[in-house]
Amino acid sequence: MSKTSKLIISLLVVAIIALTFGIGYAFGRINTSISGEGLDIVGQAWDIILTDYIDRDQLETSTLKRSAIEGMLDSLDDPYASYLEAEYYELGLSSLEGEFSGIGAEVTVKDKQLMIIAPFADSPADKAGIRAGDIIIEIDGEPVMDMSLAEAVIKIRGPEGTAVKLLILHEGETEPEEIEIIRTRVEVPSVRFEMKEDIAYINITQFSERTVDELAPVFQDLIENKAKGIILDLRGNPGGYLDIVVSVTSYFLSEVPIVNIVNNQGEVAALHVTKNAITTDLPVVVLVDSASASGSEVLAGALQDHGRATIAGTTTYGKGSVNILHQLDDGSGIYITTARWLTPNGRLIEGKGIEPDIELELTGEDAILWAIDYLNR
Repeated sequence: MSKTSKLIISLLVVAIIALTFGIGYAFGRINTSISGEGLDIVGQAWDIILTDYIDRDQLETSTLKRSAIEGMLDSLDDPYASYLEAEYYELGLSSLEGEFSGIGAEVTVKDKQLMIIAPFADSPADKAGIRAGDIIIEIDGEPVMDMSLAEAVIKIRGPEGTAVKLLILHEGETEPEEIEIIRTRVEVPSVRFEMKEDIAYINITQFSERTVDELAPVFQDLIENKAKGIILDLRGNPGGYLDIVVSVTSYFLSEVPIVNIVNNQGEVAALHVTKNAITTDLPVVVLVDSASASGSEVLAGALQDHGRATIAGTTTYGKGSVNILHQLDDGSGIYITTARWLTPNGRLIEGKGIEPDIELELTGEDAILWAIDYLNR
């Protein structure tokens, strides 16, 4: 997939501190048959304001333009819809290359609140005390209530070595805490692998540009180490590039659909696995939690629907929408939801998540030990 295609399917997880918009997939061109409806009325209102408003010399057309676009986006009731001014649009094109400048945490919008999905291990956010489930109330003293997700994330991002102050409400607490974090260049390996006796433990933190290259030697090692089973740990994985998710799924499945994408015309397109040099038939346990989102839900849902793995943990986040960034003529952009994902069996991911086959209250290393025991049995 080209860089251009990846930008179309992005504004993704790690983009800024990681912007968890989820994976988008270009489903086709915009339907232009309805593009002119109502624009004459909007134009009339624009002309009246600029001509007749009493303080017209104080009007800022850029402010009017932004307000008009944001008003339309607000009416969509789309939590991922955002307007990006030209400077923010350029920043928003940071891609999942496995390295970025920021605090090292993934954020999203949940219940109209800006929430931390998870900090990266050993990142500035992690070391400063940021935790999964934290709610961000203010950024450098500015309330986030009226910010779009894009604006909030971009304000958190900044040059390496500079500081950002976040007012945080930790999950389960009543009093917020102000945390100062020094931004740094964060390198994020997407795969961690180790053999636990004869069980292979593979932790995928995100589906980035480097994931396939990191996984290739891992699956070669499975053969050399005579692994008898695989633990695929997707806990805290917020997603990534869709073509990478397809490539990873292709290690476990052959010639079957991975995900169905339904566009705004009700048309369904199925994405299938690709031919892979190595495809394993080892038994698999997939560990998930409430922070497993987007691409990780696509992978877990595909393996579950095809009976290829046992999914264990808690219900996943429920981010199953396709989001596309469109650039406007002045260099700004709008980001909207254009389609939904369904699992191969037709289950809706958005707002539902993937329910595990086995509910686990265990966390951390305890869940891994349980999975080892389960595979051995």
